[in-house]
This record gives sequence, C-alpha cells and structure tokens, in this order.
Amino acid sequence: MSRKLSSLFCLLVVLMMAVGVTTAQEPEEFTFTGWSLNEGLSRDVILGFANTYAETNGVTINPVAFPFNEYLNQVILQANGGQLSGLMQLDVAWMAPMAALGVLKDLGADVPEGVYTDAALASCQVDGVQYGLPWTTASIGMVANQELLTAAGVTELPTTIEEFEAALIALEAYNPEVIPYAGITDVAQLKDIIPWLYTFGGQVFADDGSVALGDEGSIAAVEWYASLLERNLIAADVDRFDARQLFAQGMVGFYDDAIVARSLAAGNKPADLELTVVPLPRPVLNEGDAPQSMLWGHCVGVVDDDKAAAATAFALHLTGTPEIGIAYFEQMSLPPTTIEALASDVVANDAYVSTWSNEVTAFATANPFWGFPESARMETLLGEAVQSVMVGDASAADALADAAEEITDLTQ
Repeated sequence: MSRKLSSLFCLLVVLMMAVGVTTAQEPEEFTFTGWSLNEGLSRDVILGFANTYAETNGVTINPVAFPFNEYLNQVILQANGGQLSGLMQLDVAWMAPMAALGVLKDLGADVPEGVYTDAALASCQVDGVQYGLPWTTASIGMVANQELLTAAGVTELPTTIEEFEAALIALEAYNPEVIPYAGITDVAQLKDIIPWLYTFGGQVFADDGSVALGDEGSIAAVEWYASLLERNLIAADVDRFDARQLFAQGMVGFYDDAIVARSLAAGNKPADLELTVVPLPRPVLNEGDAPQSMLWGHCVGVVDDDKAAAATAFALHLTGTPEIGIAYFEQMSLPPTTIEALASDVVANDAYVSTWSNEVTAFATANPFWGFPESARMETLLGEAVQSVMVGDASAADALADAAEEITDLTQ
C-alpha cells in the first residue's frame, strides 16, 4: 500500500471512530421471554429454534421464563419498571392489557403480505393495531383418555351433561384413585368455568354490555360444577399443569386444555404407558346445543426500544417461517398460523387436529373479558366467586352477584 493510500485509510478509520462506527461491531443481543420456556418439552423445542437462529445469524438470544400463572403479572411489573425488552410470548387474552401499557411496537409495517392467515393476524390486534405476530391459533377444549374410559366400561364419548356425569361416575367406580374430570379448581385458571356457564345458558355480559353474572344459567352452572367436587368427580386445587401431569400418568379421564394436550401427554408420560388422547366437543345440556369452547392462541410481541429491530427479525422468523411452523406442529401439535404451513400435508392430514378444528374450534368464542385492560382482574374475581361456592363459603347466587358488582366497576 502506498504512503498516500495508507494515510487515507488511517484517516477513514479515525473518521469512523469519531462518528461512533467501529470496524468490529458487537453482535446483536436481545431477550426472549415466555412461559413455554418454563415447561419441559416446549422449552426444548423452542430453544432449539432460538439457538439455531442465533448461531446462523450471529446474535445472542437470552431466554427468560416465568410460570404461566405468574407470567402476566411478572411481565407487567417489568414493563412498569422499564426492564422489559426484546420479544415476548403473549396469550391472545393479554393483548389488550399489554397494549394499554404503551410498551409494544406496532408491527403492522413489518408483516409480510400473504404469509399469515387473516384470522391469525386479527387475534393479535388491539383496536386494529398489530401489536403482536400470531404464533398459534386454536381453542381450549376437552380431551379424554380413551384407554381409561374403555377400561371403566365407557364405550362412547359423552355428548350431553347427563352422559358426561355417567362417564365420570363410572371412572370413579372403576378406580377411586383416578380423577374422573381434572376440571380447573385453582383460582388462577378458573376462567375455565366460562364455557360451562355458556353450556347452561348463562352469560357473562348481556347484549347491552352490562355484567350478566348471576343469571339463571350462570348460577346453575356454578352449582353443578361445585356438585362435582362434592361427589369426588373433580379434585380441589387443580391447575392446568397439575391436570396435564396427572393425565399423562393415566390418572385422569377428562380435562380441559389447548390442542397441545396430545403432545404434552406424549412428552410427560412414562415410557411404558400407552395413552390414547382423544379430543371431544364439550358435552351440552340439551341435544342439538352447540358445544362450547374458548378461543386460544399465542402471539409474539416486541418491546419498542433499541432492541426492537433485532427482536422483530427473530419474531418474524419464529412465527412466519413455514418450515418452523410445521416442525412446531409435529412436535407440539400446535396449529401454525401461516397459509403455507396450514396447507401442508403434515397438518391437513392429521386426524386429531382435524377433529379439534372442525368439532371444537369451529364453535369457539372469544373470552368475554379480553377487550378490557383489567381482564386479568376480572377473571380472578370470577374465579374467586366460583371457588367460594365450591368450598361452601357462599351460595352461587350471592357469590356471582358480588363478582358482578366488582367486575362492573372495572368496566367503567
């Protein structure tokens, strides 16, 4: 190199340093927060995707995990403390309260055309703003252990409440150590009572927007649910994690879960236990009624800070790459949200998913609390009311009336 070129090169380096440009940039680093990073099989699968992406793209992804029941509160605390960054897994039910915090990036301009389904994109929007990218969309429904039912003499899946109770009684008689129905009884997830309220003809909100808890149907549903505990057909203090573990061990006949139930059972069960996981529409009060289920899904949100660009790139890769969506489906039974992955033979030809999609998700409705920033508190109030009935502290009418009054205050 000539002396003149050498001098020019040195001058260029000095100028680059003066404006903050270095010849060797530090690799991008951001945080990935999720509750699925706290659960065995899902943790391993997701971290596998993250690690491959990090190695390929020369970035560092720092995983942070919280249990599901604590997750929203932890994320809100971090957001309020200015400590939340990167991307995060979000339940579709949490999009409104998270958007209200003002920390999420509007990802509308980042969404590529023709990749995600319109329904999936809509599930991660608040007031038309794309505050999240859709990761999976389905419903919370019911599953049964077909092998256990057969052993107890239940030859057909129940379709009505009457048949459902008969199946539970048969399971209890077959083996008193079995929980016939691992319905949620822990306050943190007692929002699962909502589809049962609808099954009995109850409402959470009336057509005029007023709180309807305490109507004839909701009282009947809560009284019936409490009676299951009295008859040892469900158990006290059960949450989703407990139900999953017990179901995988062959100790539960029925329970409520997302479509992921099959893969979780397969991942958690002992190697010598053959478990048949069958989805079923929720039993109805009267033949001809529509089976009730709740919409369910995961979004990926991005904090609008200096890590947003790198976090968004990974969020798009994780949710929008068809090959990843198919691989995630194969390992977790979670339906993808991209048009290409949904049309693949792997997804389209799966009988379990087909049944769930056509007979469970097809009748799913949105959680009535989703549109309110105080949705989590509203769910807790409903759960506390139901639990107070189950433990005998209040009548269903009184407990629901009190909950309705407090929920009404939160809607103002």
